[in-house]
Amino acid sequence: MIDPITALAGIQTAVALIKKVSKTIDDVSSLGPVLGKYFDAKSTAVKAVKQAKASGKSSSMGTAIQIEMAIDQAVQFERELQLLFMQAGKIDVWNKIKARAKSMDDDIAFEERKAQRAAEKRAREIKEAIELFAAVAFIIVVLIALSIGVYELYDYCQTNRCQH
Repeated sequence: MIDPITALAGIQTAVALIKKVSKTIDDVSSLGPVLGKYFDAKSTAVKAVKQAKASGKSSSMGTAIQIEMAIDQAVQFERELQLLFMQAGKIDVWNKIKARAKSMDDDIAFEERKAQRAAEKRAREIKEAIELFAAVAFIIVVLIALSIGVYELYDYCQTNRCQH
């Protein structure tokens, strides 16, 4: 499992890198590689937060506040980036970047749901196999008990000369 704080630190590092690079370039299109790192870090952080919540581990109030603040900063940063692309007349590029990021997030969510369904199916199959084994074992025990009873009855009849 990914540590949410480490993942959020990855976002902050990517944001700092983008801010540094954006001051030294003339064209926002040159931000592509660092924007990719940012969106990867953001996706990882969101996944880490979801995993932490799903695991049921209670985090401290300080950690929860830190995570929420970092996510809010990421949203504000994306607004700044959008403005930067608007000023450069490349809003269509920004919209494509956001659409691609959403598509990737949707793909990840689909894969997570698929893995969840597979895990549930596997658990159901294991439960059914255990129930089948228990039923077969019960039937075998009943048959053994019945066989012993029949043998005891036969033996009793043989020793006491029962009428047939």
